[in-house]
Amino acid sequence: MCIFSRGGYLIAPDAECQDIAVKTNLLYDASATINLGAEVAISPKWTFETSVNYNNWVMPQDRRWKHWMVQPEGRYWFCNKFIGHFIGIQLHGGQYNFGNLDNDIRFLGSDFSVLTDNRVQGWFLGAGFAYGYSWALSEHWNLEFELGVGYAYTVYDRYPCANCGDLLEQGDHHYFGPTEAAINLVYSF
Repeated sequence: MCIFSRGGYLIAPDAECQDIAVKTNLLYDASATINLGAEVAISPKWTFETSVNYNNWVMPQDRRWKHWMVQPEGRYWFCNKFIGHFIGIQLHGGQYNFGNLDNDIRFLGSDFSVLTDNRVQGWFLGAGFAYGYSWALSEHWNLEFELGVGYAYTVYDRYPCANCGDLLEQGDHHYFGPTEAAINLVYSF
């Protein structure tokens, strides 16, 4: 049985449900981060999703927001796959190179203001939990919202400016907090 929603719920016992979806996170798109996600049904209520994200641009005034990331996630859907509420268990990992980003942000034990006058590069690994909801826009298009929280372990090198200087510090950092925010445009087939 497949449930499809267009302003309400319609139960169609003979309808074919989608088993594969591709998606883009509109929040990443807004930050010029190239991203693509794919999700595959593995049972009536379970799916497996992986997203990849890449940003290698140097912004004006030599600001850096370079990174790549991979984030696989197992999802349990409370109703049927690809529609309604879901929870997820996710992993994430990647590399980054951030610097010359004027800010005064201190959040959950992390001091991002160091990026104002420094460049920080390194790698990270972590895991977390997510909650989301997917609205059907049409038979194949959905809009999906997701928030994730978790842990990330990162190893980094800090330099005195975005493109120059000797190594100032090597270290590691343990981060607990939000690990994902997504507004995904989804096409399922």
